[in-house]
Amino acid sequence: MHLRLISWFFIILNFMEYIGSQNASRGRRQRRMHPNVSQGCQGGCATCSDYNGCLSCKPRLFFVLERIGMKQIGVCLSSCPSGYYGTRYPDINKCTKCKADCDTCFNKNFCTKCKSGFYLHLGKCLDNCPEGLEANNHTMECISIVHCEASEWSPWSPCMKKGKTCGFKRGTETRVREIIQHPSAKGNLCPPTSETRKCTVQRKKCQKGERGKKGRERKRKKLNKEESKEALPDNKGLESSRETPEQRENKDKPQQKKRKVQEKTQKSSVDLFWDLISP
Repeated sequence: MHLRLISWFFIILNFMEYIGSQNASRGRRQRRMHPNVSQGCQGGCATCSDYNGCLSCKPRLFFVLERIGMKQIGVCLSSCPSGYYGTRYPDINKCTKCKADCDTCFNKNFCTKCKSGFYLHLGKCLDNCPEGLEANNHTMECISIVHCEASEWSPWSPCMKKGKTCGFKRGTETRVREIIQHPSAKGNLCPPTSETRKCTVQRKKCQKGERGKKGRERKRKKLNKEESKEALPDNKGLESSRETPEQRENKDKPQQKKRKVQEKTQKSSVDLFWDLISP
């Protein structure tokens, strides 16, 4: 009986020593963190101190150190700020700073936006773009070089000269095409979008409505000449009506002399005929 009581006494004593050692080690850990560790923290902190701010965060929040002068303060945020990427661990979620040339990143090896002066390519920030690519100064990315593309040529236009398709033998014909893809800064320039060449057609007269300006002028001159010819007899009649009686008498004298000569000749021939037939 006495032996049982003594054994139980030693068991209880050992248990008390174990609990005391656990409390002592927990106290030492807290003293190593900071002597002013508090459990009643604000702003999402699970544990904190007056000097260092948050020491740990509540679940789902990210722990990040913010520098204020020479001092760093721990804060707990729902997402990492610009220039940091978040990593979740079983015991803590923390924000890690991106590389020096990276403005925003997905992880330490993949940048999503570069700082000024660098060009983004496949998650990396470069001073110059690789061969076969060119820098886009608007998006600050390395992009593929784009060359100009043009459509197929249209059919040749009718052979023309001065806007007409008739009344000539040699003229010109034209064909065109459109630009369907404009080039980038280093791309090949666009080719000409129109071509003109000389052409030969069989000379033919213009149909009504096809005459050009010169054809219409020639037609107008021809009509004016015809009208002037038709007006000539009327002008002669007007001029004769304006003559004085003396002018008309002088004008008719040659004709009167001619008639007298003709009458005299006829009369002499008649007298000669009668002289021949008389006994």
